[in-house]
Amino acid sequence: MPDITEQLNTFLVGGAVRDSLLKRPAVDKDYVVVGSSVDEMIKLGFVQVGKDFPVFLHPKSKQEYALARTEKKAGQGYTGFNCNASADVTLDEDLLRRDLTINAMAMDNAGAIIDPYRGQQDLHNRILRHVSPAFVEDPLRVLRVARFAARFHEYGFTIAPETLALMTQLSNSGELQCLSGERVWQEMERSLGEKNPEMFFQVLYQCQALASLWPDLHSLWGIPNPEKWHPEICTGLHTMMVLKQAVLFSDKTTVRFASVCHDLGKSLTGQDVLPSHPGHEIAGLALIQELCTRLRVPSAHKSLALKVCQFHLQVHKAFELKPSTLLKLFDQLDVWRKPDEFSDFLICCQADFTGRLGFEKREYNQKDFLFNAYLLLNRVTAKPFVEQGLKGLEIKTAIAEQRLKLLSEFQCDYLK
Repeated sequence: MPDITEQLNTFLVGGAVRDSLLKRPAVDKDYVVVGSSVDEMIKLGFVQVGKDFPVFLHPKSKQEYALARTEKKAGQGYTGFNCNASADVTLDEDLLRRDLTINAMAMDNAGAIIDPYRGQQDLHNRILRHVSPAFVEDPLRVLRVARFAARFHEYGFTIAPETLALMTQLSNSGELQCLSGERVWQEMERSLGEKNPEMFFQVLYQCQALASLWPDLHSLWGIPNPEKWHPEICTGLHTMMVLKQAVLFSDKTTVRFASVCHDLGKSLTGQDVLPSHPGHEIAGLALIQELCTRLRVPSAHKSLALKVCQFHLQVHKAFELKPSTLLKLFDQLDVWRKPDEFSDFLICCQADFTGRLGFEKREYNQKDFLFNAYLLLNRVTAKPFVEQGLKGLEIKTAIAEQRLKLLSEFQCDYLK
């Protein structure tokens, strides 16, 4: 039985074409339909899902098919557009509205590439370049280009100077304030999952978008640290180095997000005490809370970020702390109920330590020390104390005393 798409003039478009030419696996395949209408698509069995413009799902494959369309700016933000999806819209007109030339290519059913805006040349030259001046009509494109910079950094891609200039223009226009927190977080989290997420933040910093979207992070560039512990000096540079180390240690976006947040409190340090940052770990908590509320960051990301911010210095000094202080730290981190988060917490602390100029290969024994201590203390359970007839608070006190005794012995043996 012939497929219903054979009755339509369809083209594979966007990322699938780009990734095919880059020899990358294409995750999603999107199609554009030229010369059709909403009524015809529904009559053929497609299911309409687009609210702002006609997008349909194939009844069997569930892949997306959109009518070719043009867009005209009609308001602020990334949703302020009037859409024209009439049957006379051409493929070239549809491709013209896209963000980058490497995303403005199509492939017909025979495998031929349609490339009216020289996307293949930019792909070959490893350039991220806007398709048309209409780029500035959509503030979301600033974040998308930054995300593509993170995704394709390993291939050697750079942003065309004229495109970066338009991104800066958009950033300074106030349009970024029209983006919803959820949409900003969506782009940020996707970027955190890439191989080079630091490029996302560096590009946003370079085009002034970070100053609007995350001013506390933006202000870290230029804030000094003590050279003894931070040969790289700049806190912004250190934060990006920590993120790069976190990428080596974990593919979790929770770990990577917490790594970016860990020194936010340094943005509040007074000029009179620099390059020291007394109390920065506590000062950063309110900044993380505000960001997570504004962007509606998931609770797992927020929880880890807060703990890393507040307690990372204690972990660095773990060998100097009294057993009672270490036990209190375990309780504050809720390691007994959240061992996986504790493991991720230690990874973030390691990334903070090794994310410094010349520290990249240094050992971080605090991580193994604390995790092995946790494994030992976690063996202490309530059962033997219940069998002794203890109840309620007595059991809790007995468990704490037993753990403190074991921890004291473990620390003494470890430091011999």
